[in-house]
Amino acid sequence: MANFSFDASAVAPQVSNGVLPAGTYLAHITESDIRPLSSGNGQGLKLTLEIIDGQYKGRRVWDNMNIEHNNETTQRIAQAQLSALCHAVNVIKLEDTSALHYKPVRVKVTVREADGKYQESNNIKGYESASGVTPTHSAQVADTAPATAPASKAPAWAKK
Repeated sequence: MANFSFDASAVAPQVSNGVLPAGTYLAHITESDIRPLSSGNGQGLKLTLEIIDGQYKGRRVWDNMNIEHNNETTQRIAQAQLSALCHAVNVIKLEDTSALHYKPVRVKVTVREADGKYQESNNIKGYESASGVTPTHSAQVADTAPATAPASKAPAWAKK
C-alpha cells in the first residue's frame, strides 16, 4: 500500500466521451501519417482532427483514406476525399501531409452504429472550407467522376 493524499472533490470527474453527434464541425488536422494498410492492399492516410469551436471543442475524430489501393474504385474514392480536403484548406499541390495541419476546415461527421463486429464510431463523410463554401470538386461529386489518372501511377506524395 502506498501513502497518498488526493481530494476527489477538488477535481472534476472524467466523463466518458463517446462519439460526437452527427453534424458539421469546425476542426483542424493535428496529425497525419501514411502507413501500409493492414490488409496489404496499399497505403492509407491517417488523419487526426481536433474540433476547434463550439460545445465539442478539444474533441478528436479520425479519418483514414485508402489513398493507394489495388482496388481502383477504393483508391479513386479516397483520392476524391483527399482532393476535397485539399481544396477546402487551399493546399492544391500536396507534397507533405504536414501542409494540411492546423488549417481550419469544416468536417461532416456521421455516426456509424454498433454492430456485432464494431462499436459505435464516428466517420468523416465530407470536407468543406471553413467559410462554409463547398469546394468546386467535392468528394461527393468526384465519387461518380471517372478517374483522371490510371491507378497504377504513383501519386505525387508517394514519389521518393
